[in-house]
Amino acid sequence: MAEWNPEKDLLAMVTDDSKVLLHRFNWQRLWTISPGKCITSICWSPDGKIIALGTEDGLVLLHDVENGKMLRTIKSHDVAIVCLNWEEDDPLSRVDKDEFLSYEDRTTRFFPPAPVMPRIGGLSSGDTGIVDENEEAIPEFCSASCQRFNILCTGGKDGCVCFSIFGIFPVGRININKIPINVEAFGKKNCQLQDASITKVSLSKNLQKLVVLCYGKLIDPDNLSHNCETAGLHCLYLDTSIFFNRKNELHQVSQQASSIQDLIEVVRASISLISKQWSNAMNLFHEKFSALPDLIAAHGAESSSEDEFLSLLFGTRTSPALHQFLASSLGEAGLKRIAKAVDSAGREIRGVVSEHLQPAVEIISFRLAELRGLARWRSRFQIIGLDEKLIDGVTESIGMLVVQVERFSRVAAIVLYLFQNFFTWVLKCVKILLNEPTDQVPAANSELVVIFLKFLLDKDPIKQLLEANERIDCDMDTARHIEQLVVFGGFTDTQFLERSLVKQFNELQDSLKEAFLMPFTTISSKIHCQGLLPLYPVTSSDTLSSTCAPTSITFYKVEDSLHADSSYKLTDYVCFKIPDESLNKRNCIGVIKNSGNCCTALSMASLSGFLLHMPDEYECVDLSLYKDNQIVLLLSERSPSDNPGRSWMMMLQTQNFSFTPLSRTFPANIYSLQKLVAADLQLDTDYGKVRSIPHNVSTPLAVSASRGVACVFSSRRHALVYILDEDEDEDEDEASDME
Repeated sequence: MAEWNPEKDLLAMVTDDSKVLLHRFNWQRLWTISPGKCITSICWSPDGKIIALGTEDGLVLLHDVENGKMLRTIKSHDVAIVCLNWEEDDPLSRVDKDEFLSYEDRTTRFFPPAPVMPRIGGLSSGDTGIVDENEEAIPEFCSASCQRFNILCTGGKDGCVCFSIFGIFPVGRININKIPINVEAFGKKNCQLQDASITKVSLSKNLQKLVVLCYGKLIDPDNLSHNCETAGLHCLYLDTSIFFNRKNELHQVSQQASSIQDLIEVVRASISLISKQWSNAMNLFHEKFSALPDLIAAHGAESSSEDEFLSLLFGTRTSPALHQFLASSLGEAGLKRIAKAVDSAGREIRGVVSEHLQPAVEIISFRLAELRGLARWRSRFQIIGLDEKLIDGVTESIGMLVVQVERFSRVAAIVLYLFQNFFTWVLKCVKILLNEPTDQVPAANSELVVIFLKFLLDKDPIKQLLEANERIDCDMDTARHIEQLVVFGGFTDTQFLERSLVKQFNELQDSLKEAFLMPFTTISSKIHCQGLLPLYPVTSSDTLSSTCAPTSITFYKVEDSLHADSSYKLTDYVCFKIPDESLNKRNCIGVIKNSGNCCTALSMASLSGFLLHMPDEYECVDLSLYKDNQIVLLLSERSPSDNPGRSWMMMLQTQNFSFTPLSRTFPANIYSLQKLVAADLQLDTDYGKVRSIPHNVSTPLAVSASRGVACVFSSRRHALVYILDEDEDEDEDEASDME
């Protein structure tokens, strides 16, 4: 696999062992990464700053073009992602210039830059888990209000197509096996695809139409006898005008929601690291102090550790067990080590709370308030599924989390203060016992020591707040007072003080998931099929599952004379190689177009196409639609394996061929292309430009319309770059060894 960057002279390639390589035009290698997963598809973001990789296990991996670092991992499918397409809204395609809903992200007015993933000092590599995998700040792809609206489409092997705004916020999902399809050959009945496997998807630049190429069986639920006749490659047209009609609303919602999801990960990582740091410190504390109960039992006493320290605090003598523990088992060095560990954990916890956790929940609260305001504009936002009641519930959950973070900060400060006083007192005791055995007991703040012994040795308040299923006790007076305040504030949650910090965070995640599922479900339900064109049949089920004939989809601009000079329509073109066993054709290539407007429902009568017959001594290795209505064909000479032949690259103008309407004269035969007569194509044709390649070539053919170049791969694992818009004797081909 290989794809050119749409904005720069960069070529990304995926090797057979799923390594990703990035090269400049001069073949300078910028970086190589090994994602550790089988890469099945690749594409660039519209601005060329991010490369998206689809994997065999249904993940979308987003990598930074500058250094190859992982930016995001999104679980889009349950099976292999076989194709990706990332399109950006083109403002020139708009009919109206209404900017009424232009929206400014006001968060930066009131808050400093969003916090990044926390990194705790003193932890060895690998200790921080999720943090080590996210060393850099998660970039807010949609934070700039000036960024154009864009959608990433992912096609799965199981026939599912997923849509993500900015590549990160899921906004829709369809299964082409389950949507009703109108097929004129079946008398306008609702048919369905069965066992469909997607090979390619292409979203128009005005976001109104999605063209899907897929293998599968087209069945009539009322007459299953048609199944065997209709298994093959199909071109499916989906109406995605909801993205165009509501792109302002979707932009605003996804801008806030995506940033919220980023900050949720910051909160998750912060809580995880706080828990780990405190757990490590407490493990050391309990490990050292666990020797005291054993010594008490060895001396035949029946007291507890708490009783022994209270006796030391208020009594006149030190018991033999406690004396041995403080002077021998623990010692001054051991106590200082524990005190240092607890103090270090406390400082780092305070840093995480103040620099990461608290700012993150405050910004989440502000962004949810923005969404809450949008949700109340029902006429605009209900249509995309932004539910006011659900957003109100999420807003209340984040408010309770803000309270929990403040509560945790105060509890942590008190606990650490108690630890400090306790360790100071015990250290004085140890020094006295080590210097000269005496009954003298050092002075201490007895109230603080008692509180420490009563709570910390029995129940750790910090640990309580970091447990998911812990229930916090709350006295009746406090509960009654809180209930009055909550009701007075117009909220419904009167029991949030009984929940831990982690439990409150989990409730926030659940409410967010429910609230964001509504737009996802709503948008998905508004994507429907406009029509389907069966391209060619495949009779063998084995062939059906393994067929990978070259295909290409693109949209060409057609000037719109009915509107402003800068407005235009988009016409989709589909180019594909027809297998020799289909349609009684041999060595043929088909090209079809829909000359109708993408804004309207598909009229099958508007479809037209033509066939090209390649010279028998050559086979089409790969093909690609190119700019200005051109087709680039990669042909390889058929020759014995011991005598490698030459190859040719042809650039053909579609205007030089006669498009024939694909009418439905014979409803019994749904493959309209079978009736077309293929035009013979010669290498010395006047239809376009032809150039010779002195090597046998293989897939893929990587063509960049924005840069005007094509990259082909020879059988010797060399990559060759051709400048397409120059004559053959003027350009210089460059090669690089891909070993």
